Amino acid sequence: MVEWITTDALTPYEEALAFMEARVAGIIAGDADECVWLLEHPPLYTAGTSAKPQDLVDPDRFPVYEARRGGEYTYHGPGQRVVYVMLNVGKRGHDVRRFVQDLEAWVIATLATFNITGEIRDGRIGVWVQRPERPRSANGTIAEDKIAAIGIRLRKWVSFHGISINVEPDLTHFDGIVPCGIRDHGVTSLVDLGLPVGMDDLDVALKATFDDIFMTSTT
Repeated sequence: MVEWITTDALTPYEEALAFMEARVAGIIAGDADECVWLLEHPPLYTAGTSAKPQDLVDPDRFPVYEARRGGEYTYHGPGQRVVYVMLNVGKRGHDVRRFVQDLEAWVIATLATFNITGEIRDGRIGVWVQRPERPRSANGTIAEDKIAAIGIRLRKWVSFHGISINVEPDLTHFDGIVPCGIRDHGVTSLVDLGLPVGMDDLDVALKATFDDIFMTSTT
């Protein structure tokens, strides 16, 4: 059984970390159900285990937290749906790469419900959308923006952290970092793409697409 929690108020980052620590410990001990937590944070930056100091462009703009997840610098803030997944990866095949691919597939399936084509790229964790209305890059490729970031941590095969999907955040807040260490592409959101999608709409789509990816892998 997977418990779904939705928090409407902005959740301080320290509170989220404490909750995940407690829930993951309970899952490992067999005392708690798996959990998917949907929330928003106040504006902040998080540094993953691969974060480079030079990628923190404006260190005084927002609080910066060591996340102890995989990946580099990421922004979280209002208008961005953060999805913390506390799931037993062990019973889903003990395959970290497959689990990350499942997270990517979940985002792509969710975006497809809004007729958005999300794509993945080799060497670039996360989900991307093409922007053909923009000028092409110097090498002639179609411009791309990132719409969702992914970063996880495991303890005894139970996951922490998860994904973030941009619904309607202030995209200028990403200017204080090099998001995920990638300088050649930008970031976008559902509203930036011209879709009148709210947080509740996204939550419905996330729940509708979850079981086909994560529950079938446990059987």
